[in-house]
Amino acid sequence: MSQTEKARKISPVLLKELYQHTWRHNLKIPLFYGLLLTAGYLAWTASSVWFQWLMYCCMGYLWMSIVTFMHDCTHEALFKARWKNWAFGIFSMIPLLVAFITFKEDHLEHHRYNRSPKDPDAFTMGKRGVLDFVLFYAYILIGGLLTIIQFTLLYPLQKFNRKQWLIHGAELLLRIVVLGGLLVWTSRLGVLDRFLKVWLIPAYIFSFLNSVRFIAEHYETPWNEGQLLGTRTIISNQLHSFFWNNINYHIGHHLYPGVPWYNLQRLHTALLPEITRTSAIVDPGYWGVFFNACRGGPESIERNALHVTKRVEPSFSPEGA
Repeated sequence: MSQTEKARKISPVLLKELYQHTWRHNLKIPLFYGLLLTAGYLAWTASSVWFQWLMYCCMGYLWMSIVTFMHDCTHEALFKARWKNWAFGIFSMIPLLVAFITFKEDHLEHHRYNRSPKDPDAFTMGKRGVLDFVLFYAYILIGGLLTIIQFTLLYPLQKFNRKQWLIHGAELLLRIVVLGGLLVWTSRLGVLDRFLKVWLIPAYIFSFLNSVRFIAEHYETPWNEGQLLGTRTIISNQLHSFFWNNINYHIGHHLYPGVPWYNLQRLHTALLPEITRTSAIVDPGYWGVFFNACRGGPESIERNALHVTKRVEPSFSPEGA
């Protein structure tokens, strides 16, 4: 742990409050699933192509809502009971094909080694060779497909033991049964094309939004400097924070990953003195960071060090969050 991380101080009493689970906040889960199903129904029945695509975009955006709930399950922070976190994590990821256990193991390793050579998610860092550029922009355009390949095959082959393979295999079998059954059923009803559209188009929109979010969380933050400095918080806006369950308050999440999503804004406020003192990165929106990443391309350690040295503090004050 770096000296900057050791220096941060939050009252133990406040921390205890922030770690507390409050069930009523999770009533957003059925709300978001209801909105997702409603948008899917409207897309399925709409006669206007423009309206269909509007609903597809809404569905893709709402899938991020569901996935950020699942993200809390990886830290066993969505529910008090461990089995509930596993149950929701497995269930919620069925339509997106990625196994929950793979995402969980990879994500916990990402937290353990954030922005360091052992971080499995630090693929934006390389030597800016041809393959680095190909991978970087491929992730932006077809991140969902690459994620499926990584989490279905590559990561398990590299990391899993026998027990983890059994769970992973059971999750894959569950997907074959559920999604295969839906494909056969809709094919027999003569609506397979409509089913594929209402499933795959929103999934692609989600994957693009997920790439935007993922890149913004760590791109061009200091390399190998720990959780506080190696993470970016995006203030964005309250509507966005509501639908994406405060995942944008990412510094606090990396420092205290067990804090439930609904307490991350309070955690951010408590951390502001330390964020300010250490010049940790807080930006006003996702798109500015993302477009800068698109222009800059993949990182290198030397380029990152130069960027950190020249970085000018944002003109806005995070106190306004």
